Amino acid sequence: MFIKRVVLITAMCALCLMVSILSAREYHVSPEGNDFNEGSGEKPLCTISAAARWAQPGDAVTVHKGVYRERINPPRGGSSESQRIVYQAAPGETVIIKGSEIIKGWQKVQHDTWKVTLPNSFFGDFNPYDDQIRGDWFDPKGRLHHTGAVYLNDHWLTEASQLEDVLQRIGQVGLSYLPGPGGAMLNVSWWRPKNNMGESERIQAESFVKQHGVQKAPCSEGGDCIGWIDKGDWVCYEQVDFGRGADQIEIRAASLTQGGVIEIHKDRPDGELLGSCSVPNTGGWQKWESFTARIKAISGAKTICMVFRGAGASNAQDVRLWFARVSQSETTIWAQFKDVNPNEGNVEINVRQCVFYPDKPGSNYITVRGFKMMHAATNWAPPTAEQVGLIGTHWSKGWIIENNDIRYSVCTGLTLGKYGDEFDNTSQDSAEGYVKTIERGLANGWSKENVGSHIVRNNHISHCEQAGIVGSLGPIFSTVTGNTIHDIHVRQLFTGAEMAGIKFHGAVDTIISHNHIYRTTRGIWLDWMTQGTRVTGNLLHDNGPSEDITVEVNQGPFLIDNNILLSGNSILTDSQGGAYVHNLVGGQLHVIVGDERLTPYLKEHATEVVDLAANPSGDERYYNNIFVNGGLEPYDRAVLPVFMDGNVSLKGAKPSKHETGSIVQPDTDPGIKLVQGKNSIYLHINLDKEWSAKHNRKLVTTKLLGKAKTPDLPYVQPDGSPYCIDNDYFGKKRNVDNPFPGPFELPEGGEQALKMSCFQLF
Repeated sequence: MFIKRVVLITAMCALCLMVSILSAREYHVSPEGNDFNEGSGEKPLCTISAAARWAQPGDAVTVHKGVYRERINPPRGGSSESQRIVYQAAPGETVIIKGSEIIKGWQKVQHDTWKVTLPNSFFGDFNPYDDQIRGDWFDPKGRLHHTGAVYLNDHWLTEASQLEDVLQRIGQVGLSYLPGPGGAMLNVSWWRPKNNMGESERIQAESFVKQHGVQKAPCSEGGDCIGWIDKGDWVCYEQVDFGRGADQIEIRAASLTQGGVIEIHKDRPDGELLGSCSVPNTGGWQKWESFTARIKAISGAKTICMVFRGAGASNAQDVRLWFARVSQSETTIWAQFKDVNPNEGNVEINVRQCVFYPDKPGSNYITVRGFKMMHAATNWAPPTAEQVGLIGTHWSKGWIIENNDIRYSVCTGLTLGKYGDEFDNTSQDSAEGYVKTIERGLANGWSKENVGSHIVRNNHISHCEQAGIVGSLGPIFSTVTGNTIHDIHVRQLFTGAEMAGIKFHGAVDTIISHNHIYRTTRGIWLDWMTQGTRVTGNLLHDNGPSEDITVEVNQGPFLIDNNILLSGNSILTDSQGGAYVHNLVGGQLHVIVGDERLTPYLKEHATEVVDLAANPSGDERYYNNIFVNGGLEPYDRAVLPVFMDGNVSLKGAKPSKHETGSIVQPDTDPGIKLVQGKNSIYLHINLDKEWSAKHNRKLVTTKLLGKAKTPDLPYVQPDGSPYCIDNDYFGKKRNVDNPFPGPFELPEGGEQALKMSCFQLF
């Protein structure tokens, strides 16, 4: 009887599953639809939100081409991995979802400044122009900021700190709003390019006759060491003779920390722009490299001014400002528009906080695929508060976010973050406050069963002023792969401690792989409880002034392998238990010694806290890496033992005293250069086949890496299986008897032009 009952129950369950599968629906959405329709292909709905109200586990919402101005707040998620709710753009169709609205009714004020006044009822219960950016670890730089924005042709203008600035002529006060981190140790001299005899001639000039924010110092090239120079600082020289009809000059420059853009102006710092050139980090204030700047043909100029703009900076004339004032009944916005009537152009303003975000946690198993999403009025997203992004998972499990274009979020693009509660933004920027956040997270279901396990892949994320992807506690057991992330925190009107292409707290058993990250203030920042994490096969470059990869107060174990790190500052470690294997490290490496903050380590493959520990430094492994410009010498001060073997140090990179089997070639320049091809980026590099002959390297495995000291745990994959780093960046099998150093298994050496997958520069 019992067996018959079990068989009957099993049959009924199978029948219910079959009925569920057969009843799964596909809802269609089109701008030509109507929300009173049934949602079929012939009778589509008009809004995605209407389809979301109907969609049940197992259903799909297919959205057809057009622009949708709405916030999707899914009322429910799927019930399992196989019964998820899918939101997708129709194949081959462009679907744009915006958090903005088109605004007309602009009135000319003066110069190129226009204004529009809207009733506050236009915004409903959320007015971005009255919503101040604030939160833990946020620094407003002495002024107010709002989550609103003004866009012309989909690109945002810059919020002014006061109305008077917007009423000025365009460019008149733009210098103070220019993007870029500012701050470089800069040393320059000017030369005429090489003549037919292969000779260069130094351009003679008097020393600084005028200057702002800099001091003169000796220079080995016979020029002037400008010293520490910030964004907007400048020097002027008298009696500079470029030569009759000159159209280019050569600048020999050395930048110890962060490079930037040097502009050359006639007569005064805001005078006629003659030309400019970009100076990257050369790795030392006496490590000279030459850069050619094309200039307008001049002769006999009496005064030439050199203005430092900071990395990625543009001309002050490119800055367009806006300012808003909110009264009890209305909102007035002033904005600068050059050569366009805003009533005829494409002008939009933020009206919605986010684009795709559930207002309640626990909305599990949702797929979001193929959309272009933009213009969100997001607020600061610290690890101690609810993290609302342009799109976000809100303390849920099992989302798949793939093949989307996510751009223009005032703070964050994509969030895998925590829930909100009455303790949000009350931690006073303290480590103790975040420990309490972790304790509350555990009480609210922080575990593999309830949170995380997301897949974020093949998205294009850009133009966010805090982070491209951020997550506190929520990114556990997730995979972030194949994404292109750029132009993150480049305007730098405000700052804080949460800015990066990817910023995670609690990346437990998380995989970050094959992402392309550039033009961000910091590439990948892993902060607290990075345990069981793997960072592999990523391409990072042109990030700064901070590092490509930062690991802060983690106890490990975590693995960073097969990455290409080409910014001026490549790695900053304020952690223990990291293993760095087969990376190409093109910039400086920094080691923090003696961090006394007590931070957690966890049970293996879990979120349960075992204990808290400080970070004295050390207990790290470096095997088979290539270092260019900056080497492992900073580890000479490490407190705990370090393990280093099989590394190659080039172009002045200094090895650590702890290394064994290292190859040091201080005068060898591998000629690293990224070149944009038709459909991909190509990495040019010169490798030496003798690196294999001079040292027999070990294949890196779980056994070789041993255990991270503090948690007493081995380096294993998230599923518990052992590591064997026998594939290179491209997936090519390594020589297990003597693997080639760096991310590429190319023992034949020589000059290479390597196609970096399908990565492109935007």
